[in-house]
Amino acid sequence: MSKNSRIIIVSAAAALTGLAATSALAAAPKPTVVLVHGAFATAASWDKVAGILRAKGITVATVDNPLTSLADDVAATRAVLAKQTGPVVLVGHSWGGVVIGEAGDDPKVKSLVYVAAFGLDKGESIQAISAGSPPPAGIHALRPDAKGNLLVDPAQFPTVFAGDVPVDEAKVMAAGQLAASPAIFAATSTVAAWHVKPSYYVVSSNDQMIPPQAEAFFAQRMKATTITLPASHAVMVSEPDKIADLIIQAVDAK
Repeated sequence: MSKNSRIIIVSAAAALTGLAATSALAAAPKPTVVLVHGAFATAASWDKVAGILRAKGITVATVDNPLTSLADDVAATRAVLAKQTGPVVLVGHSWGGVVIGEAGDDPKVKSLVYVAAFGLDKGESIQAISAGSPPPAGIHALRPDAKGNLLVDPAQFPTVFAGDVPVDEAKVMAAGQLAASPAIFAATSTVAAWHVKPSYYVVSSNDQMIPPQAEAFFAQRMKATTITLPASHAVMVSEPDKIADLIIQAVDAK
């Protein structure tokens, strides 16, 4: 075999290898986005964001947290993760940040997106990290229902939870809110998946449910890719395009 023939064969093999690698990349499934709601909200709080993502061809699944305990909410999230066949970007709002920190150790989870959310470390609880700090205005608006679970006073909800959402829309959210067991706020985190998964964070600088300074601390501690929006706690409702943009950044990250 001549030298030129060997060069042609080697070049062809290299080209085929390159084509195979390109095909493998093209065939790699785009991550599914799994959305986890927080306390005093339902999966419907993600409807606007989910609609934007689906319009861009991204598969979306939502979790219906019972808000009865950390273990129950993590189980509900893991059940949704188990149904996914490819990689997942796991997104949590508010209390949902605690849930994704626990469930995010699932090998399918590619990255985590925290939206005005608690980013606890292992061994922390919301109650413990909040001790000694002035409570935000929204905490004073919490009321027990007949079963002792907590709701945001519907009259104050449009101000403290959804201050930048149209009032009529905020009232609908207030009427449909899901009561949260007080036990979730005392629950201790046993996993902090943000230590090992790329993380993204949305700080809501006008949040009255979680202090914006605490959100900034969580984001900085996890070295998250961070955006700050002049928004309320219900930022996924008031700024769905910007939330979707950050989630898409996580989806497209290599």
